[in-house]
Amino acid sequence: MTFVVGENCIKCKHTDCVEVCPVDCFYEGPNFLVIHPDECIDCALCEPECPVNAIFSEDELPEDQQDFLEINAELAEKWPNITEMKDSPEDAEEWDGVPNKRDKLIREW
Repeated sequence: MTFVVGENCIKCKHTDCVEVCPVDCFYEGPNFLVIHPDECIDCALCEPECPVNAIFSEDELPEDQQDFLEINAELAEKWPNITEMKDSPEDAEEWDGVPNKRDKLIREW
């Protein structure tokens, strides 16, 4: 089982979760974070740290976000590992809760 970063992280990209991860399984893209499913130890420490509730246990991933399991796996292989908290984007609050942000996901650095 793994944890999955979902759609609400797009353009919010808070990194509070990264700070508590004991195995450094987060990877950073331009406007989104992902969890490497093969590295996640299912400790659940990251989930409550996300200020925008964008992290889900794989078995609690909303039906309309099932594709994020594959997105996390794919992008974790391409993006650099992140191990320390960074400042959130200045407009992160404006993007919190905005639906249908998949088209805003930037996949390349």
